[in-house]
Amino acid sequence: MTRRPRIGITTSLTNGRQSLDTHYAQAVEAVGGIPIIVPLLQSVAAAQSLAQLLDGLVITGGPGITRGLVGELPDDLPAVDPLRDASDELALRAMSDKPVLGICYGMQFVNAVAGGTIFGDAQAQAAAMAHSPERGAGEHSIQIETDSRLHDLFGARQMTTNSYHIQAIASPGAGLRATAHAEDGVIEALESADGRVVGVQFHPERMGAPGLPLFADLLRRAEKPPRSPRQVRGKHIP
Repeated sequence: MTRRPRIGITTSLTNGRQSLDTHYAQAVEAVGGIPIIVPLLQSVAAAQSLAQLLDGLVITGGPGITRGLVGELPDDLPAVDPLRDASDELALRAMSDKPVLGICYGMQFVNAVAGGTIFGDAQAQAAAMAHSPERGAGEHSIQIETDSRLHDLFGARQMTTNSYHIQAIASPGAGLRATAHAEDGVIEALESADGRVVGVQFHPERMGAPGLPLFADLLRRAEKPPRSPRQVRGKHIP
């Protein structure tokens, strides 16, 4: 039997309890992967040992990013727990030669680790439209760059996505470029120069079949031989 790719999935952390929305694991399984829940990590050694067992990583949605922050977090967005922040970085750096899919917070986190900046509240600081259901947002359309993995996956310059965020990327980090934008200019996707990292601001795991190409792509990339970490401007692409 062919070995199915093992995909690590990070978790939320609230009041000392880890949790994971079931949609993430279901999406990984739906495209043929084995979802592996990533525990809260506290050491480089543990993260590296876990990474040896994994073929790819999903960094899931979450609360407010505090790294590279432009402006303040709003009252309706709690800050990420420092334990999750530290654990996510350990996992990300340990997977330095394997593919990563960052979703919402996950994309923003990858960007922040790479030295990029994040609007604490995109509506307040970037004159963006509401992108959160709690603020009245629903679906919205995004424009996709033609020379991007996202365009290759969805075969379109425009697509409709869900809206589940308050923060947004202000400037991409080293080795990352924006490959999709919402109508208000908010960055909706990032890709790394070496093709290892893909990040989206929307939640494909909640889109049913239309969102699965991103997970299928992660599995295809996970099945390729690993490459050496690429260094850009003195920083490893996370």
